[in-house]
Amino acid sequence: MHSSEVSLRAGILKLLAIKDSDIRILTLEQSRTAVDKGIHAGGALSAVIPLVSLYYGGFMDIDVANPTKRGQDLFVLSKGHAVAALAAIYAELGYFDAKILQGSRSYDSILNGHPGPVLPGVHVPTGPLGQGIGVAQGFALAHQSSPRADTYCLTGDGELQEGIVWEAVMYAAVKRLDNLCVLVDQNNGQLDIHDRLIYPMPDLAAVFASFGWRTVNADATHYDAVHAALTTFKHGPRDGRPTAIICHSSKGFGAFSTFFNKHKVSVPEDILDQELEQQNRQRDARIAEFAAYATAQTADVRAELLATAERMHLQLDLDAATARAVIGPVLTQRAAVRAKAIRYDATALPRIDKSKSYAANAVIADAMKVFARDGRVMSVDSDLASTSGLEAGVGAVDQARGLNVGVAEANMMLVGEAFAALGYNAWVSTFCPFFDWKVLRRIAVDHQERLEDIAAEHGWLSDGHGLDLTFLATAGNLETQTNGATHMGNDDITVFDGIAQLKIIDVSCPQQLLGIMRWIMAGNRGLLYVRLMRAASGVIYDADYEFEFGQGHVLRESADDAAVIISSGRGVHEALAAADACAKDGVNVSVVDLPTVDEDLLCSLADSGKPLFFAEQNNGYLWSQFQRVLFARRQPVATDRFHAINLLGPDGKPQFIHSGTYTQLRDAFSLGPTQLAATLRKTLGA
Repeated sequence: MHSSEVSLRAGILKLLAIKDSDIRILTLEQSRTAVDKGIHAGGALSAVIPLVSLYYGGFMDIDVANPTKRGQDLFVLSKGHAVAALAAIYAELGYFDAKILQGSRSYDSILNGHPGPVLPGVHVPTGPLGQGIGVAQGFALAHQSSPRADTYCLTGDGELQEGIVWEAVMYAAVKRLDNLCVLVDQNNGQLDIHDRLIYPMPDLAAVFASFGWRTVNADATHYDAVHAALTTFKHGPRDGRPTAIICHSSKGFGAFSTFFNKHKVSVPEDILDQELEQQNRQRDARIAEFAAYATAQTADVRAELLATAERMHLQLDLDAATARAVIGPVLTQRAAVRAKAIRYDATALPRIDKSKSYAANAVIADAMKVFARDGRVMSVDSDLASTSGLEAGVGAVDQARGLNVGVAEANMMLVGEAFAALGYNAWVSTFCPFFDWKVLRRIAVDHQERLEDIAAEHGWLSDGHGLDLTFLATAGNLETQTNGATHMGNDDITVFDGIAQLKIIDVSCPQQLLGIMRWIMAGNRGLLYVRLMRAASGVIYDADYEFEFGQGHVLRESADDAAVIISSGRGVHEALAAADACAKDGVNVSVVDLPTVDEDLLCSLADSGKPLFFAEQNNGYLWSQFQRVLFARRQPVATDRFHAINLLGPDGKPQFIHSGTYTQLRDAFSLGPTQLAATLRKTLGA
């Protein structure tokens, strides 16, 4: 390295130290006007050196005016508790007005205790649960090919205790994501114990290296080591290994008072004033040191340092030894509308013969070979691709978009979210009970915050920037059969109904499935939980079937029907067979398929005066929805005409069911056509 380069690098490190003071001051000042005077001080302050190095050290290729533009580097703050430090940087860079830093943590503020897409420039919501690294890995996957870009992620050693982290660490190495750099803020503290971890962490560099990562230990109490490690990642040769920079620090590092070493604090005015006085005094000393240093350099080096300072949002006066922090101006503009409709040749889609039976995975594989010709379609399986058909279909077109993460369902969901955030029509699939509730809930927060920002008058996102993510849930209802109680999908549909923004669809027919896929490919459908039959089934609907969410279908009806059977999934086939059996005895019965909840149809059925039988191969999802709809829209309600036949226990409470053949399970719960017909006749007195 030439002497001028050495001098320039030394000067840049001194500039970073000044910027360190600026960001710490902006971070701490947020507590003054925060609704609870609070700040996650310990983790936010220890994150300053990694964050300032990254954003002001010249490593990030970003477009602040257009943060959703493809091809730029991306950052994920996995340790979401450090949001105050990130927000200080984002306000200075111009993602949003510095006024946002005031009144934080309030219901009326978009700057909350954790970051999310309501805050301009933030691509996914995170907290302390280790999920951000999985999304960052997904971004890196998407940017392995053109347009190629790097992804950075800051995680904490506390959240490395989450097992989900290591699913991503393993997969990132297998996929050779050398465009992924994870900075670990090893501050050796967490919530309950701020000055040590609940159990000792191993040598993290060695652990990451054992999974196939390039690792660097860096003293994160100074800028030299972190800056050098990032320089090696950004500008050095790459060999297929993702990079982990272990940043050794401590909770609250950089604060003068030990008061700020804790996980979260509410800051009294006198403590804050004392701390800011110390921080500003240190800033003045750093400016004086830099001014003396820069003045002693050659004219070329001095000019380069002044240009670098300007890029760091510093306005320097070397003669007066002053430096003004330049905050803003706001550069981020509202993102362009995303066109989400997938382009495909409808004539190339599989033809469904109504005289034959089809397995759902075969329909999906054949359809995806058509849909995936549009490069915005991608899928992720988790060692159950044979049941979904996704990998066989998407992978036949582009292996890079037909992924399989192995037995790692949480990581599967995070990868899917990352692609959806980038505008893809993303699909993930596993058995119904295997989806991770904790991950699903946070993804739903992501989607909701995006919708909120799209609807906001001055939001940074526009139409098309919600998540298009389909959770393809295989082997729903009784379809798992003989695999064991842990695999039986009888309770998932009622549990996941509590996830806001999630749309639930229960598929009853191969033609219906194809119609649902066409509907999804129109784009802007949001988060979908689509339950599939596993074994082949007959075809109910004609080739002109059009799916619409919230619309049920009356499959069989006559003027003198004595009752109505309502079902979904394979239960619809049993209901049709039961109606045939009843007809032979002179009892006409209507049959209704509700792939989604149709509130108007349910109310109409309730008003018909006919007995209604909800026959479901699960814990009574439609039955519970029917009760909700009636309570909201029909009062008073006479319930003696309404009957539920499902998998709830004898006491009417949820239960898990043991495995068996489909016929055994169906008959054990009186859901076969013969038993359904007998129940109807008995109830009707026929």
